[in-house]
Amino acid sequence: MQTLTVSLVQGATRWHDAPANREYYGHLVRTAPRSDLFVLPETFLSGFTNDTLANAETMDGESVAWLRALAIEVNATITGSLVIREGETVYNRLMWVSPNGELVTYDKRHLFRMAGEHTRYGGGRERLIVELNGWRILPQVCYDLRFPVWLRNGRNEAAAGGMDYDLALFVANWPSPRRGPWRTLLRARAIENLAYVIGVNRVGVDGNNHPYSGDSAIIDPVGEPLVELGPVEQVVTVTMDPAPLLAHRERFPAWMDADAFVLNTDAT
Repeated sequence: MQTLTVSLVQGATRWHDAPANREYYGHLVRTAPRSDLFVLPETFLSGFTNDTLANAETMDGESVAWLRALAIEVNATITGSLVIREGETVYNRLMWVSPNGELVTYDKRHLFRMAGEHTRYGGGRERLIVELNGWRILPQVCYDLRFPVWLRNGRNEAAAGGMDYDLALFVANWPSPRRGPWRTLLRARAIENLAYVIGVNRVGVDGNNHPYSGDSAIIDPVGEPLVELGPVEQVVTVTMDPAPLLAHRERFPAWMDADAFVLNTDAT
């Protein structure tokens, strides 16, 4: 594992305006310090929308092509989620785009029923673990943060540190009235999984008049923040060192006493 330089791109997403958001987030990424990874919010080209048909794009559409081109241009990995249509189904789909333009995806598993997301989107069934600079990373989307069984870091004695992933990453549109749970759950997921956690949320007010306070953060494996962002647009870049993570896992190997179980991904 090498050091990993990450830029948290905490933006004020424009409502239902993909061209404006491409220009806006493209500028934030291009003017940020050199990074290995840029993390953008959930549904960063539309906002968290109920109007899925009008705002959904396809995988061969303009926005995915733009995201690939941007990753190549800045020579960095970029992640964030888009509203994507596959046939008759729309997904809240996280994109993981490498500096060479290669793309893998994760479809949000847990759909936010209190806003009716489960009636408008299809849910994913597979976790995605990607590797960057030797770090194994679990990218997730917003409401997934509330489900520790889905996020359980599996025992993997063949891997460095003995676990399946080293960093869990959450992109979000998490409204201000629930900022307490957001901040608490980021810490809980780091502590229980002996992993770093990154959460990137948006700011501003969306088209449904929901306010967002940001609170993007990087949390270390004992639940302490490396950085916490305020409630305004900002891009913050942090270089993460794997040494404290590996030392903590060796000193406090709670993963060796974890309960074994099989996750049924067909359950609803």
